Order: sequence, then C-alpha cells, then structure tokens
Amino acid sequence: MDRSAEEPDLWLRCFVAAPRAQARLVCFPHAGGSASAYHAMANALPPTAEVLAVQYPGRQDRRAEKCVDNVPELVDRLVSVLTASADDRPLALFGHSMGATLAYEVARRLEREGGANGPVTVFLSGRRAPRFERSEYIHQRDDQGILRELELLGGSGAVALADPEILQMVMPAIRGDYRAAETYVHVPGPPLRCPVVALTGDADPRAAVAEVEAWREYTEGPFTTQVFKGGHFFLNDHPDAVHSTVRDRLSSLPVFGAGTH
Repeated sequence: MDRSAEEPDLWLRCFVAAPRAQARLVCFPHAGGSASAYHAMANALPPTAEVLAVQYPGRQDRRAEKCVDNVPELVDRLVSVLTASADDRPLALFGHSMGATLAYEVARRLEREGGANGPVTVFLSGRRAPRFERSEYIHQRDDQGILRELELLGGSGAVALADPEILQMVMPAIRGDYRAAETYVHVPGPPLRCPVVALTGDADPRAAVAEVEAWREYTEGPFTTQVFKGGHFFLNDHPDAVHSTVRDRLSSLPVFGAGTH
C-alpha cells in the first residue's frame, strides 16, 4: 500500500479551522465528487464541530494518483487514516450516495475494531439500504453514457462536463467511483450500535424513500429519516435544511455538549 494512505492531511481536508471543536464530523463525497462538496457544510456548522471532508485519490490535487475503484480498499485506507488521526474527541460520519456506503462500512469497521471508539452517529444520504442493491453497469458505459446518467441525477457538475477537456480530465475518477459503488457487495454482520440518520430526496430516481428508510434494519441504535423535496442531489437544493438537520442532531448528542446551535 502507498505510504500516502496513512497521511491524514492528504485524505482529510479542513476548510474551516475549529481549534475548540468538541467533536469531528468526517464527510464522504458522492461518486465523482471531491472534498469541496462539503465546503458549505464546514461553513454552516458551529465551531464545536470540526468538519473534515474526505479527498479520494484520482481527483483535483490528487489527480496524479490512481483512483481506488473498489469499496474494500477504500474502507481499508480510510479506516487507517481515521485511526492514525484519532484523538479523544467523538467522531460522527456523513456520506452522500457512494459516500454513504463508505460511511456505513467505515462505521462498521470502527465499531468492530475500536469498540467504544466507534462513531457517535452516522448520516446516510441519498443511498438505498444494502438489501436493495441491484446489478448496475453504468461504469461500463462509454463517456457519453456516463454523462447521461449524471444529467439524470442532476448533479451541479453535469453542465461543466459538457466541455470535452473537462470531461476527459475527470472521467477516470467518475468511472472508477461508479465501479466501486456498483461492484460493492454487502457482507452480512452485526448491525451498527450507533444512531443513524437517513436523508433522501422524495424524487430520487436511484433511491426510493422506502429503500432509504430500510437503513433502520442496519442499526440497533435510534433511527430517523429526513425526506426533502428533490432528486438525488436534494442537498444542493436545500443546503440550509440539510445543514440544520446535521446541526440539530449533533447538538442533541451529550458528547457535543452545549453551544452547538
């Protein structure tokens, strides 16, 4: 494994310094996404929570690195990073789409290996529960076929990808991420022990509300669902409401103490 896999600063980006933060929120981007997807989240949350956004290999300032195109390796490397950077502050996880799968699997691993040091809550956004996984082969399409999928989902970067030069630059990461998401196989095991909050858009073409609500089967802890108007990228349409959901949930956890509003 590349030694860079254990370098937290390469994987975790802090857009807003929070030297007095009582806890950390680690955010996992969607397929084809980057750490910058959580810049607004970092600015919206109070300084009692340090927001750390994951930067996967193969994009932006890590574009020279090979994209990791499978979930098990990504989880291995992310757990290594989080373990290396761990301190005595509690940890929460947020993931959207493919990032939700990674957040869930990282949480499972941390609970299994870290015991009481597992996450205090996990936010799973825009992703159906594992029992609804189905065979999809978008990563095998040509570039235009993948672009059509992105247009269907309505991501904010779909228009920019109409530029051939930009498309050529970012397509390897998009294709690799789709391969990781589509070849993911859920291995049954004990449910999470921590609280889970599932978030979804009411018109997401890839994650029906009932499929997202089924995440309740994957935790023994408290479970809630928040449904927003919109499609797969509802969080771009309702950033204030999404940030409020995260802020309110974190503030309700005793480990975060007062002052998170």
